[in-house]
Amino acid sequence: MSEEPPSSQNNEKSWLDRITSAFSASPKDSSDLLEIIQEAHENELLDKEALNIMEGALQVGDKLVKEIMIPRSQMVVVSANARPEEFLPTIIENEHSRYPVVGDSLDEIKGILLAKSLLPLITRGTENFQMSSVLHPANIIPERKRLIDLLQDFRENRYHMAIVVDEYGGISGLVTIEDVLEEIVGDIEDETDFDEIDNNIRHIKANDYLVKALTPLEDFNEEFNAGFDETECDTIGGVLMRHFGHLPKRNEVSMINGFRFKVVNADNRQIHLLRITAPESKRHTRTE
Repeated sequence: MSEEPPSSQNNEKSWLDRITSAFSASPKDSSDLLEIIQEAHENELLDKEALNIMEGALQVGDKLVKEIMIPRSQMVVVSANARPEEFLPTIIENEHSRYPVVGDSLDEIKGILLAKSLLPLITRGTENFQMSSVLHPANIIPERKRLIDLLQDFRENRYHMAIVVDEYGGISGLVTIEDVLEEIVGDIEDETDFDEIDNNIRHIKANDYLVKALTPLEDFNEEFNAGFDETECDTIGGVLMRHFGHLPKRNEVSMINGFRFKVVNADNRQIHLLRITAPESKRHTRTE
């Protein structure tokens, strides 16, 4: 009686065994390690997603906080002395989950305000609100802190935002755990992202819209009766680039011809997504 063929589970090395075998070459540096990982992908030991994550993790090891932080000029902050009716419009407009709270200047960080801490205002009102009662301590880190070390801090100490200071102690920006993770796994989608199957323009509320930066300028003009010069640029993102005079980063804002443009998503090569507030006279002209 012939033996039954061994099961596929016993016949093939486990994924972990194969990865271990791939690393048996004892890489000397990150370049060697990257080559081994890429070879493992070519030999179908790693899928494309796993490869991208590993490559991102290796690149994070060489980066510093100052390379990915949101710069001081683009920080959205709340004044410690402001009443809820004064700062709530800012929080609603920007839709972040955390905001630095400052004193008389950006260099005077009082703490971090969590947007969810304001939910009780819905039922209790704002009369007895005290900013100090809802503030969380701010975590201060240097510009030259390594991202891999910061990620470790985020995990161990369970905080999601850090304030970045320069060598003189001045505030130079902020960084979030999402910023670090996106360096590893790529952009993390949220409710403001929309893919290629959607229209280039999505209505959010009132006069606010999400618009892909690659929306042809001709289409944008038609949708909003905007009148931007189509001989200068081909896309609405091109209009914004020309206006800024540089590649804008996330959260940069500009007013052009009555339209308020805010960069929602961009990388070091191009703008991807914009949030646009149209003037009342230029509301979206097509049916949603």
